Amino acid sequence: MTGPTSPSPYPLGLRLDGRRVVVVGGGAVATRRVPALLDAGADVLLVSPELTPALRAHVDAGRLHWEPRRFAPGDLDGAWLVQVAVDDRAAAAAVSAAAAERRIFCVRADDRSAASAWTPAVTRHGPVTVAVLGGGDPRRAMAVRDAVRELLVRKGPPLTPQVEEGPPVNTGGRVALVGAGPGDPELITVKGWRLLTEAEVVVADRLVPGLLLDELRPDVELVDASKIPYGPSRAQEEINRILVDRARAGKVVVRLKGGDPYVFGRGGEELLACAEAGVPVTVVPGVTSAVAVPEVAGVPVTHRGVAHEFTVVSGHLAPDSPASLVRWEALAGLRGTLVILMGLKNLAAIAATLIAHGKPADTPAAVIQEGTTAGQRTLRSTLATVAADVEAAALRPPAIVVVGDVVHALTPHTPA
Repeated sequence: MTGPTSPSPYPLGLRLDGRRVVVVGGGAVATRRVPALLDAGADVLLVSPELTPALRAHVDAGRLHWEPRRFAPGDLDGAWLVQVAVDDRAAAAAVSAAAAERRIFCVRADDRSAASAWTPAVTRHGPVTVAVLGGGDPRRAMAVRDAVRELLVRKGPPLTPQVEEGPPVNTGGRVALVGAGPGDPELITVKGWRLLTEAEVVVADRLVPGLLLDELRPDVELVDASKIPYGPSRAQEEINRILVDRARAGKVVVRLKGGDPYVFGRGGEELLACAEAGVPVTVVPGVTSAVAVPEVAGVPVTHRGVAHEFTVVSGHLAPDSPASLVRWEALAGLRGTLVILMGLKNLAAIAATLIAHGKPADTPAAVIQEGTTAGQRTLRSTLATVAADVEAAALRPPAIVVVGDVVHALTPHTPA
């Protein structure tokens, strides 16, 4: 361990793409260390009599090579780095000694003071990787790492490379289609949040959590897509044009959409428009309200012995509309869960159609308004009465409708 009289470790970034790295051990420590090595492109040799299921999945997928036995010194032939992930000090010392003979740096999980290299506490923010060494104290390193990560995620500026003697390097415009989740701002993914902190232009839907927009930098151009004029088709054309024009101008554009970009979100149309214009696009999946909203209201879309399937449909068109692509008569015959998005306006017609095609009138139904937010309201009813009950309770969009026995699967353990 380093101290007042000990030299400090020399920080270094290893480029491991295509280079052999040996991991000795197949337990929890190896499970944590292997993914980062694979992400770095390392040629990983795993030596261990047994593996965790997660490591076995990497083996089965062909991502690494596994020798199902104890370590032998010859395993280090051709290696650039070795990670010892066993709690047997004698076995670890043997690996360390073999590595020292071959002048290969060795990381030891059992004894940092006996290792020739340390694994830092790491956080990643786009192209930036921050690695923290805590002077031999892993808890100190993790505390500093977490503080840095919080700063990068919440307050970080766009990560645009700079050249000291000249103007900023223009990396070219790009678009990210980011799912913001069902309403709770904390349900956006880490990647989605990071891209939002890097954005120069944000094109936001009406259902995007407002707190996410509140934390944008003052210089970010915010385009409220819900206020774009014309009808739905013309408005979508205008959104596509804004995405393409801003990206062609060299801007980092985030198209922020409620839920998931592709679940009734028209994200596919936006991707095609960008692709046709030669604009690079990143798609970041979001937590879809179709599953998340019933879940937080205590309604699992599947449950053992109750429902082995669930179907998600859009109810924005009435069942008798010529433009509707939903086969409501087929849905009436399913035994699983039916989740209806954007169906509040047509709920009476939808319920009547399902009943007319054989769905029992007493099938449980639930409606959750503004799920995952402070305004969440939940109503439980039956298919026959749900439309009238919604009207009496004055529920309003956005709301999710769930039809099926799962509505009561968790009662009386349903969250308030």
